[in-house]
Amino acid sequence: MGTLQPPNLPPLKDLRVHHLATTTVVPSEPTEPRSMFLSNIDQVLNFDVQTVHFFVAREGYPPEAVAEKLEAAVGRLLVPYDFLAGRARVNPEDGRFEIDCNGAGVGFTRAASDLSLDEVGDLVYPNPAFRQLVVVQPEAVSLEYLEKRPLFRIQVTSFRCGAFAMGISASHLTFDGLSFKMFLDNLAAFVAGKPLAVVPCNDRRLLAARSPPKVTFPHPDLQPLPDLPPVLEPQASILDPNAAHLQFKLLHLRSRDIATLKEKAKRGAPADAASPGGTITGFNVVTAHVWRCKVLAAAEDDHEDDGGGERPSTVIYAVDIRSRMRPPLPKSYTGNAVLTGYGTATRGELRDAPFFRVVEAVREGSTRLTDEYARSAIDWGQLHRGVPHGDVLVSSWWRLGFAEVDFPWGRPIYCVPVVIPNGDIVVLLPDKEPNPAGTGTGVYALVGMPSKHMEKFESLFYNSISNY
Repeated sequence: MGTLQPPNLPPLKDLRVHHLATTTVVPSEPTEPRSMFLSNIDQVLNFDVQTVHFFVAREGYPPEAVAEKLEAAVGRLLVPYDFLAGRARVNPEDGRFEIDCNGAGVGFTRAASDLSLDEVGDLVYPNPAFRQLVVVQPEAVSLEYLEKRPLFRIQVTSFRCGAFAMGISASHLTFDGLSFKMFLDNLAAFVAGKPLAVVPCNDRRLLAARSPPKVTFPHPDLQPLPDLPPVLEPQASILDPNAAHLQFKLLHLRSRDIATLKEKAKRGAPADAASPGGTITGFNVVTAHVWRCKVLAAAEDDHEDDGGGERPSTVIYAVDIRSRMRPPLPKSYTGNAVLTGYGTATRGELRDAPFFRVVEAVREGSTRLTDEYARSAIDWGQLHRGVPHGDVLVSSWWRLGFAEVDFPWGRPIYCVPVVIPNGDIVVLLPDKEPNPAGTGTGVYALVGMPSKHMEKFESLFYNSISNY
């Protein structure tokens, strides 16, 4: 175990990328103009998420040919995904975001780097230099700009060795992680000349608020936004490229480390917790471990004689609600079908309680998300526009499966978000190594903390596993 350091060189600041051509891709067939309703979950996600998907050179698929095939496939895909070719706008009657499905199109850029892929270095660390591999748009701060701004852009960048990167910038209004994975599966299918792998369900009214709204649960994990026009609100992005005062490290848990955490968590747990489908899951133990280490690493700023040990901490993370609704949402639902699960504990409990109790606090965040709880949260959003809030946020890209998408030229060797997170957020990233037989995969945790806390966090992250 150890922190993952870029080999030989520090992160590159210039990938020497040159834009060769940019076009607008429109639907390959006429689509019907319409306004797409956006749910209250969608409403607060008016920011872009960028990912880069790296591919090695493959005989018969030079980057130029790949770009041609992708551009043609995107045009065909904009028919079933007509909203992608539209533009966001604010409905003047109710002040809500909606998508004008007007066929205006998406951006497609061809670019080239002077480097080989090996010279780029480590692909796991979300290097800020990867911003050169996507088209990064300014955030919309006016209604006029919002209505002109594409919701989706692709950049195909070739490297000197014949490898290439597919960089995608998509408004979070369009997809959550799971529906973006389905989009990638459909893109790969169309490139290969096959039918849709998954027929998208574009009906966002399936998650509309009730009339009248009925908030039946407390929602301490949600924080109201300022009373500003929606387009001017502080965006709920989990990404912050300007966190210069923080030290960032990428730490690795192997599959056997996760297995050890599971075994430690079983001590004192109810009998049914360790059963298949029980509480002792890989995500729960990793999240509990990260939460505990992050809070305790900063404990030197807490003064126990001032009640620091009684100070509460809240961890939050995204939970897919498709199967939790009644009736269940279609698995192919394209919108944002995630709500926050949260766990709470005092700093003293995180320090002293058995590890299973911390895991149980994480688990409760997911189990409370029943259909009625989800409807209550959606109705809360109708009354109080707001965003998730906690002192530790876990954003998991671990098992979204982007690297499992099988294009004709092969699967990506790695997929990574573009910029580093802010200090409150821990990003879980998938292991780059293949699955060990029967053991699952490890996980990387990207953590940002003040330098004075990072050494303690790293020690706790690795050494406390054997001490639980």
